[in-house]
Amino acid sequence: MAQPPPDVSEDECLPEYRHHFCPDLLQDKVAFITGGGSGIGFRIAEIFMRHGCHTVIASRSLPRVSKAARKLAAATGQRCLPLSLDVRALPAITAAVDQALREFGKIDILVNCAAGNFLCPASALSFNAFKTVMDIDTLGTFNASRVLYEKFFRDHGGVIVNITATLGIRGQVLQVHAGSAKAAVDAMTRHLAVEWGPQNIRVNSLAPGPISGTEGFRRLVGSQASVSTKTLAIPLQRLGNKTEVAHGALFLASPLASYVTGAVLVVDGGAWLTFPNDLKLLADFASFSAKL
Repeated sequence: MAQPPPDVSEDECLPEYRHHFCPDLLQDKVAFITGGGSGIGFRIAEIFMRHGCHTVIASRSLPRVSKAARKLAAATGQRCLPLSLDVRALPAITAAVDQALREFGKIDILVNCAAGNFLCPASALSFNAFKTVMDIDTLGTFNASRVLYEKFFRDHGGVIVNITATLGIRGQVLQVHAGSAKAAVDAMTRHLAVEWGPQNIRVNSLAPGPISGTEGFRRLVGSQASVSTKTLAIPLQRLGNKTEVAHGALFLASPLASYVTGAVLVVDGGAWLTFPNDLKLLADFASFSAKL
């Protein structure tokens, strides 16, 4: 069985990296990554940069992405532009894309990684909480994609990689908001792939499973005992890591996937086939109410 590539749990660059793909796979490309200041987005930025790509990393916190950009540039020798934006705000996206185009002259790849999630039963989920997740995940993905299409992709082609989840494949407790949002993004992926294919724009989704070293995993999975039990239910018998997800994104963004569009690449060790759906969790949230 293949061993996972090295990773670190914090938002730090890898102390060492072995190229499984050609080091110049994305040479002189430019990637615009929402949610690129932490977690999976940070590692995607790093792996892209280690393969010759310059990046724009964007999130709501400018201090966070600025700090991340310094780390990424120092570790890879590539340029990294940090920008502050909220994917729900069209003027902010437009301004950020304009700034990126002034800086680099082009954008070849868009990675929609910005997302929000928490555990909550549907019966306690406030209307605003549901809307907030839909706005960040689904509307935010469309907003960024639509602005990039208008500003650059329509006339030059490009690649869009939407980071989704396997939550929409089946019903899952405490996740109606995130599952609905990600399922909508996967549908959007297929629609945009059909409509924008003639402009040489490829659009794909990447759906991670339980990924260690992420804030989402820490918030959503629970105790170490719970982690150990759930890990045994994954066919590959282990959690995934951020580098593995980034390798999947690298494949979809690169010329290796030149004839791949409208697809959902699941990177979860087979967990979506076997992962337990613990209905007992509903009892733990019996008195819970969403505060958003």
